[in-house]
Amino acid sequence: MWQSSPPGSIYDYIKVASFSIGPDGLVEQWSRRAEELFGLAARDVVGKDPVEAFMPAELRVRGHREVAEILDGKEWTGLVPFRMPDSGGAHGIAEIYVMPSETSNAERAALCIVVDVRALRRIETDLASSQAIFGQSPFGFLLFGTDLTVQRANKRFATVFGGGAEDHRGRTVHDYLSPPEAVRMTAALQRVLETGESVTDMQIIGAIPGSTDRRHWSVNLYRVHSGAGRPIGVAGLATDVTRRHTAAREAADARRNLALLNEAGARIGNSLDLETTARELLDVAVPGFCDLASVDLYQGLVAGDEAPPGLADGSAELRRVAFASAVSDGPLVAPGCVAEGEEPAPTEVGVVHRYPFNSPCAGALRTARVQVVPSREGSLIQSTLAVPMVAHDTVVGLVQFSRTKGSEPFGERDRALAVELAARAAVCIDNARLYRREHERALILQRSLLPPGDPVAAGLDIACRYLPGNTATEVGGDWFDVIELPGHRTALVVGDVMGRGLRAAVAMGELRTAVRTLALLDLEPAEVLSALDEIARGLGTPSGAQHASRATHKAREADLSEVYLATCVYAVYDPVTRRCTFANAGHLPPVLVEPGEEALLLDVPPGMPLGVGGEPFEEVEVEVPEGALLALYTDGLVESRDHPLDEGLRAFRAALTDPGRPLEDVCDHVLNTLDTRHGEDDIALLMARIQGLPAEAVGDWQLPREPRSVGRARELARAQLVTWHLEDLVDTCELLVSELVTNALRYGEGEIRLRLLRDRTLVCEVWDGGLVQPRRRRARVTDEGGRGLQLVGLLSAAWGSRRTPRGKTVWFELALPNGRPKGEPSVEQLLSMY
Repeated sequence: MWQSSPPGSIYDYIKVASFSIGPDGLVEQWSRRAEELFGLAARDVVGKDPVEAFMPAELRVRGHREVAEILDGKEWTGLVPFRMPDSGGAHGIAEIYVMPSETSNAERAALCIVVDVRALRRIETDLASSQAIFGQSPFGFLLFGTDLTVQRANKRFATVFGGGAEDHRGRTVHDYLSPPEAVRMTAALQRVLETGESVTDMQIIGAIPGSTDRRHWSVNLYRVHSGAGRPIGVAGLATDVTRRHTAAREAADARRNLALLNEAGARIGNSLDLETTARELLDVAVPGFCDLASVDLYQGLVAGDEAPPGLADGSAELRRVAFASAVSDGPLVAPGCVAEGEEPAPTEVGVVHRYPFNSPCAGALRTARVQVVPSREGSLIQSTLAVPMVAHDTVVGLVQFSRTKGSEPFGERDRALAVELAARAAVCIDNARLYRREHERALILQRSLLPPGDPVAAGLDIACRYLPGNTATEVGGDWFDVIELPGHRTALVVGDVMGRGLRAAVAMGELRTAVRTLALLDLEPAEVLSALDEIARGLGTPSGAQHASRATHKAREADLSEVYLATCVYAVYDPVTRRCTFANAGHLPPVLVEPGEEALLLDVPPGMPLGVGGEPFEEVEVEVPEGALLALYTDGLVESRDHPLDEGLRAFRAALTDPGRPLEDVCDHVLNTLDTRHGEDDIALLMARIQGLPAEAVGDWQLPREPRSVGRARELARAQLVTWHLEDLVDTCELLVSELVTNALRYGEGEIRLRLLRDRTLVCEVWDGGLVQPRRRRARVTDEGGRGLQLVGLLSAAWGSRRTPRGKTVWFELALPNGRPKGEPSVEQLLSMY
C-alpha cells in the first residue's frame, strides 16, 4: 500500500538532492531538489560537465580525475565545495554519495546523492541539544503520545519511579498517582492536547514506590508539534517541590501562629473575670488552632481562697470553666482526663472534678509540662495537648487543645504555640485573681468604713448613695455616717478627704472613726469639728523619721498634709424639738426642701477645712418642719470639669423639685438627672426626710428640788408607761428613775426635769443644772450607798450623761418588750455590786 510521507518528515529537514552522470561524464538528470540546492535549473545543467559547472577552477583537475574513476566503477563519498547561487561568490559544501550505475546499453554511468552539510550539522546539533535537555535534565521529563501513554521518559524520572527509561514506555498516569490525582492529571493532559493551552505549576500530590511519604510535584504541560505543526503529543516536566511546599507550609504556620499570638494579645485579658478570660482564650484557639478545647481552673482559685491554688500532685479539685468546639455542640470525651485502662466520660462546663493521679492531665499539672495525649480507638479526637497554665511559677489550671481526625496532627511548633497561649491566659487569670482579691479587700475596707445600707434613726427616713471615683477599687475618700445619739437624736455626717483611691479611703476611715468617737461623747457640733480638726492635723504630721533628711521631711509632710486635708458637715437632729444644728468645715452647704417650697441652700458658715486649724467653727440651728427633706452631699455630685459649681448646684436643687416621692426614688432621680461624670470624683449623697416624734410619744415634766420629787417622778413614769402599754417595764423604770432623780437631788443643782421618749426604745432623761458628771465606781462592802449607777448599768440597755448649755443630762435606755419574758439579772451580776 502506497502512502506518502506526511509533511515535516526527516527528508524535509535534510533536503536530499540527486542527479546522474552519463557515460560521457556529462549530467543527464537534474532533480528539482538539486535546483534548490545549487540554484541552477535543469536546462542550465543537463548536458554539461558537472566539474566545470560547480567546482572552483583550482579544484577542477582533481574533479575530472575523480569523475573518471567513478565512471570506471568506483564508489565515492566526499565533501565537495560548490558555488552558492546569488551569494556573491560564496561557497557551500555538499556531501556527495556517488554510486556507479549502468545504462541499458551496459555503459558506465553514475548516480549522485547530494546533502547540504550545513543542514546535517544543524540536525546533529538539534538532536544533541534535544537529547541533552531530555536525557540530562535534573527534572522528571515525560513525553505522552496522543493516546496519553508514555512515549518516552528520561533518566531522572526513571530514577525516582524505578526501572529504566524504556520500562515506562506505554504506561499512563494511573500507574504513578492515586485515583483522584490521576483523574485530575488525565483531564489536564487531554485539555492541553485538545486546546494547545499550556499548564504551568500544576500541583500534584503522590508517593514514590517504596515510601509512604507524601510528595509534592509542580507539573508543567505543553503540546508538542511536528515540523508541519501537527500535534504529536504532550510533554510534561515535573519538579519535586516537597521541600518548598514544606517550607511554605511552615512559613504559613509561622504566620498563622504569629497572627494567633497577636490576636491573643488583643483579645485575652480584656476582662478581669476568670471565666471570661478562659472563654477569650478558647475564642482565639478554636478553630484557628484546634478543633475543640477546654479550660479547667483550680476550684480554690475560682472560689477565691487565699491559699496557693492546687496541690503539688495535680489531684486537687478543678472546675471546667470554658469549652469550645468547631465540630460538636457538646463536650466530647477527653482521653487525658482518666487513668490508663479507664473509660473516659465528658465533663460539662461548671462541673467540679479531679484528674486521677496516673492520668496524663494530672501529670501535666504535676510536672508543669505539656503532655501529648494520643487518640483512643474509635474516638473522633486524633490528638490532644494537655497544657498546664503557669503564671509566676504557679499552676493555676489546665487547658486541653484537641484536633479531630482528618486534621493535621500537632507538631513541635504547635506545642510551643500552645504553651504560649496557655501562659498568656494564665498570666491574665492570675492577674484577675489578684485583682479580685484586692477588690474584695477594698470592698471589705469600704463597707467597714461606711454605715449599713439602710441606716435607721428616730424621726428620720434615710436614704444614701456612695459612688467611688476609682471604679477599679471601689474605695474613695468621701464618706457619710448616721450616728445614733442619746435622747433619740441623730448625727448626720458627710465628709470628703482630698484625693482618691485606697490611701484617701484609709484617711477617711481614720477621720470617720474619730467622728464616731467624738459623737459618742455627745459634744456640740462645733466642738466635734474643732476636735476633729486637731486630730486631722495630728494625722498629717510625719513621725518616726527623726533621722531622715530635711528634704524627705518636707516631701512626706506635703504628701500627708494633702491626704488628710478634708471637708465635713456635721448635723445633729432632735426629733422632739424638730430642730437641726449644723456645723461646717469647708464643705458645701446642706440643701433643705420644705413641703411645697423650692430647694434652699442653708446658710451655714463654711469654716476652714479640717487639718488647716486656727479658726473656730460656728453652729447654726434650723427648725425643720414635718415632711421636709434634708440633703447632704459631696462636691463630686455637683462639680465637674465640664461645668462650674454654681451650675451643678442649680441642677441639684432642680432635681429635688418633687421631694414627696420615696427617698430611694429621689436618690436615683438625682443621680440619673445630674451630669455627675462618674469616675472623675467620689460621690456621697445622704438624704433624710423629717418625721419627728409625735407629741404622744414624749413625756416631759418639771420637778421641784425637794425630796418628795423622787416619789413624784416614780408616779409620773408609772402612769406614762401604763398609757403606752409598757407595763412590763414599769418596775425597772421606776427603780432607775428613782436612782437618777435621787442623784440629781444629792449632787446636782437647780430645778430637775424628767423626760420619757418612746420610739424604737424607751429613753429616760433626768436633767439638772449641775456640771459635775456622774461617775460609776465600785462601792466597798461596808458602804451604804454608791451602787446606784451600777444598778442603772446592770438593768438598762445603755446609759450615760452629756453636758447641756445650762447643766447636764443623765439618761438610760430600755429595750421595748417583744412578747418574750424579760431576763432577770444573774446572781453573779447582783453580787458584782458588792
